[in-house]
Amino acid sequence: MSLFARNALIALAITVVLTGTVIYAVNYLNNARVAELSTIEDQISIDTLSLDTQFSLLESAPCDSAASSTVLTGELSDLGNRLSYAEDQLGSDNPQVIRLKQQYSLLEIRDYLITKQLAAACGTKPVTVLYFYSNAGDCADCDRAGYALSYLHNTYPNLRVYSFDYNLSIGALQTFIALTKVKDTLPAFVINGRQSYGFTSLPDLEKQFPKGALATTSPKL
Repeated sequence: MSLFARNALIALAITVVLTGTVIYAVNYLNNARVAELSTIEDQISIDTLSLDTQFSLLESAPCDSAASSTVLTGELSDLGNRLSYAEDQLGSDNPQVIRLKQQYSLLEIRDYLITKQLAAACGTKPVTVLYFYSNAGDCADCDRAGYALSYLHNTYPNLRVYSFDYNLSIGALQTFIALTKVKDTLPAFVINGRQSYGFTSLPDLEKQFPKGALATTSPKL
């Protein structure tokens, strides 16, 4: 066998081995990701059922359960973090992610309505933010606005932040948008019932809150 033919065979063998290794690694990572996301989806489904049950308990005795509402909001926030992770892994247009976002949006709307019921029945004064964003590439400032709200929520744990994909196709959300009269100028905020649009900076966003509102939400030290 000539030197050229031998080198060619060696090169071919190396190419085959490398290709096989790459294919194996890609398949392994894909299978691992699918398994991980399936676990996340199962956990979110369990959490969704748990939260829905807690909502029913809160509705049956709102003032007696006012303290539990804060815990419930924390669990809802944790659920949102898991959903964000799944969205980062699969993409915002993945059917699994869309289905989970629909479930989460319904839970958020229900929590918001219960918060208003508590305020009316028990004299509580929550600070709420409805945040509407878009993943369709038509909202250049939505990511920055989301980070700013995450910072505020981490700084003021009792601040109730509800995030909604404005374009999510689900009847309850579209009805909610119509009732709150939020326009499609995104990012959009409804802070304690007052609308504002666009995002420039965190200090400017803080100015949108009623005077002293953030101070009443027990900042985290």
